[in-house]
Amino acid sequence: GGWLLLQNCHLGLEFLNELMDTITTKESMSEDFRIWITTEAHPEFPINLLQSSIKFTNEPPQGVKAGLKRTYSAVTQDLLGVSKMPQWKPLLYAVAFLHTTVQERRKFGPLGWNIPYEFNQADLAASVQFVQNHLNDVGVKQGVDWSCVRYMLAEVQYGGRVTDDLDKALLNTYARVWFGEHMFGEEFCFYKGYVIPKGNTVEDYLQYIEQLPVIDTPEVFGLHPNADITYQTNLANETFSTIVSIQPKDSSARGGETREAVVQHLADEMLEKLPPDYNPHEVKAQLQKMGAFQPMNIFVRQEIDRMQLVISRVRTTLTDLKLAIDGTIIMSEELQDALDNIYDARIPKLWFRISWESTTLGFWFTELLERNQQFSSWLQDGRPNQFWMTGFFNPQGFLTAMRQETTRMNLAKGWELDSVVLYSEVTKMMKEDVVGPPPADVGGVYIHGLFLEGAGWDRRNSRLMESAPKVLFTSLPVVHVYA
Repeated sequence: GGWLLLQNCHLGLEFLNELMDTITTKESMSEDFRIWITTEAHPEFPINLLQSSIKFTNEPPQGVKAGLKRTYSAVTQDLLGVSKMPQWKPLLYAVAFLHTTVQERRKFGPLGWNIPYEFNQADLAASVQFVQNHLNDVGVKQGVDWSCVRYMLAEVQYGGRVTDDLDKALLNTYARVWFGEHMFGEEFCFYKGYVIPKGNTVEDYLQYIEQLPVIDTPEVFGLHPNADITYQTNLANETFSTIVSIQPKDSSARGGETREAVVQHLADEMLEKLPPDYNPHEVKAQLQKMGAFQPMNIFVRQEIDRMQLVISRVRTTLTDLKLAIDGTIIMSEELQDALDNIYDARIPKLWFRISWESTTLGFWFTELLERNQQFSSWLQDGRPNQFWMTGFFNPQGFLTAMRQETTRMNLAKGWELDSVVLYSEVTKMMKEDVVGPPPADVGGVYIHGLFLEGAGWDRRNSRLMESAPKVLFTSLPVVHVYA
């Protein structure tokens, strides 16, 4: 008749089936018996156990107001009065604000953090405990050792999770700007309208938090207002994707056509447009004409091999899918996934694993044709004057090949690959204006297809500028990359 708690069950999934059997086959069970299971979300978690359970999720609250409210709801009056130092209450609030900020930046994806970190209540508790201990150690006369506080918060308590150099710099910036003697001045604010309240009771702080805005501008966290566009777009896409994925997958008619008929029609269209396979003998012969062991030609050979893999996989899937729809062969799990995704205009998993990201299947297929066009014209007409760099599987390999090429050209001058570095110069040309390769004395390559995120480009003065409101991406002119 007691309660049983099993923790971290995502680490012991085999046991859960046994548990389900035990519960369902038990002849008699006490009315007061309850089983609690804690787990992370896991694709292999037994679905029947999940469906027969009542589910609770514990996630960080959305927004500064909700985050601070949660923190201060757990703060007791004893904790608020634990230190006689005047810095204690403002510091406690600043740590709570920092905690909410680092959690809230996650929702902005790579704009918020390069790597999404799982900051949690334990980080907050450890930081509060540290600040409390530090104030007890230093006393009123000595004052706060700010370099110690900043180091502990940005490098140890929160920084201990952070592995990326730029993310570490971001945390250190928060610590430098928000933690110091200046934080006790009248002028100090985290952002316009977000100040450190004065109060002696938990109720005073909760009253102040209650009047904060429910929805925060990204500027509160030090981000550009346009960051919100990215967040809202991703959120909408994710919601629609979820709705589409849980819709019934029966053969309901749409405008008189069944799902299978619609997909068969699309498969026919794609097969018609799909480029022919590369002939390995022709590829080899063409590359030998151009110099098979030149770094750039080795690179294009590797790219063509990967492109061929995508083309043949697409052709096989579409051909098999048509046969499965006709009933000639059995509809496998992978073909069912392809059918569902093609119908919903999404990329089938089989294709996505060996290719590239794209918002819809239409964009993905157009890119397949454009990427293929770049490789086939390179083979037939020789090396292009400019390269669509974002159309490569391995752009890093392309730049390495260019460095090797430049090093070989300058062997007489004693150049070594390890000491050759890349330089980029944004030209004033658009891709239509390029009529020849870069000057022979400089070498390098012209590349196009790059975009700036969250910034604009002043073409006249060749420099970065603020991006126009509500404009997320700015197309860059042709870039000359040389070594």
